Amino acid sequence: MTQASISSILRQAVADHFQHRCCYCLSPEHIVGAEFTIDHIVPQSLGGASTEENLCLACWRCNLTKRDLIAAIDQETGVAVRLFNPRLQNWSDHFIWQDGGLLIGGLTSTGRATVSGLRLNRSTLVNARRLWVEAGWHPPNE
Repeated sequence: MTQASISSILRQAVADHFQHRCCYCLSPEHIVGAEFTIDHIVPQSLGGASTEENLCLACWRCNLTKRDLIAAIDQETGVAVRLFNPRLQNWSDHFIWQDGGLLIGGLTSTGRATVSGLRLNRSTLVNARRLWVEAGWHPPNE
C-alpha cells in the first residue's frame, strides 16, 4: 500500500494521534510547512500491515532515512536493537532534549539506536531547531 492508497480518514487519524508531529524527531508539521508522510513502523517489505496500529506520522527526512529499518546499532553497547516504536513506547522514556532543545539524546539502547539510525541530530534539523528555540516554538512539551 502506497501513501496514495492510505485513505484520507486513516491518514487524518494517524496525524491526529501524533499531534501533527514527526513521531521520531518531534518536528511539528505546521512549522516545517510540508505535509508529513505516513510511515509503516514495521515496513511493508518486512510484512508490516497498513493498519492504524502500524502507522505513524513522520517527516520526510526521518521516513527516507528509516527506509525499511527496524533495528540499528546502539553506539554505546555496539549491539543491534529495535528502533523506537511510537505506537508502543513513550518518546520521553527513550529520549531527552539536550543543549536547550537543539539535540535529541538517547536515554536507552532503543533511544540511542534510533537517534543514530535515523540521524535525529542531522545538521539541517539542528539548525532548524535553533531557529525554533529562538522563536519560542521548541522544544515541544511532551
